[in-house]
Amino acid sequence: MFLLGPIVNTIAILLGTLIGTRLRGMPDRMKTTVLQGLGLFVITLGLSMVLSAPGGDVIYIVLSVVLGGVLGAWWNIEAMLEQFGVWCQSKFKSGETRVGEAFVFASLVYGVGSMAILGAIQSGLSGQNTILYTKSLLDGFSGIIFTTVMGPGIALSAIPIFIYEGGIATVSHFFGGNLHSVPITADVTAVGGILILGIGINILEIKRIQVANLLPAMLVVAIVRWLSIHGTALIAGFSHL
Repeated sequence: MFLLGPIVNTIAILLGTLIGTRLRGMPDRMKTTVLQGLGLFVITLGLSMVLSAPGGDVIYIVLSVVLGGVLGAWWNIEAMLEQFGVWCQSKFKSGETRVGEAFVFASLVYGVGSMAILGAIQSGLSGQNTILYTKSLLDGFSGIIFTTVMGPGIALSAIPIFIYEGGIATVSHFFGGNLHSVPITADVTAVGGILILGIGINILEIKRIQVANLLPAMLVVAIVRWLSIHGTALIAGFSHL
């Protein structure tokens, strides 16, 4: 079943959040310290993802971040997610805060990276779920930690993660191996790393970055990189029509 991996990953996030809600009695000073450590880890993770991209692909990455930022600001994704977070927060008990921030944070951390992309492609192409099962273990344990610090808003990330991974798995299942491209995966991972860096900066409260408005950059870089690989063949095909 090509959607089994995304389903298991979604369940793992929900279970991690559930367990984390039972372990939230730590002192505020401990939460602050853990959150700062988490911020440093996220920045390190983002840097490693950015630096993993081939040096010659910088132009694709920069172009995609610019175009994606323009689209995101035009659609005002940040404001929409904040409104969604406020609505969700109203459904929790009054003591729960940072629901919207937790949602955006976890969605990016869980969804951005080569494991999510390659795992979903593996699931769609072959029905094997080794990568996503491994990712599920990591996401479940990290979900426990994230929830103890940021609250149950972490669980909301399960929705976009299932749509994201399930969508990639479905497309790759029906359209074959065209998605399994190392350059595309590397560039999507690099752009995701930039977004992760922004999340880390927000966690450490260095400067408020509207990371959600940059989300379209991940789709833009995939399209731009795909066109750079297949554009010549497409033009040649049209010229013979």
